[in-house]
Amino acid sequence: MGLKKTSKHSTQTAALKQMIKRCSSFGKNENGFPHDVPKGHFVVYVGENRSRYIIPISWLTYPEFQSLLQRAEEEFGFSHEMGITIPCDEDDFCSLISMFR
Repeated sequence: MGLKKTSKHSTQTAALKQMIKRCSSFGKNENGFPHDVPKGHFVVYVGENRSRYIIPISWLTYPEFQSLLQRAEEEFGFSHEMGITIPCDEDDFCSLISMFR
């Protein structure tokens, strides 16, 4: 049996999935569901004031969003409990996500 090769991409994907799971579990009520984060979404913080955005998980398929997440990992890592912080100007982020809607 051979050893399975682990690529950097699969390691990043695993770390991101773990982070999203933690982010979407904050503020759960007694039924186990987040108060303000719908199923299939996660939270990111953007800009100097760390404005909070609830993002559909489906946006992870967009290369532009993946690029932002890669920058976030390089700058902040995915091992903290507060959610994903996107190192991006808030106006630029709003312009980008307006293309996804």
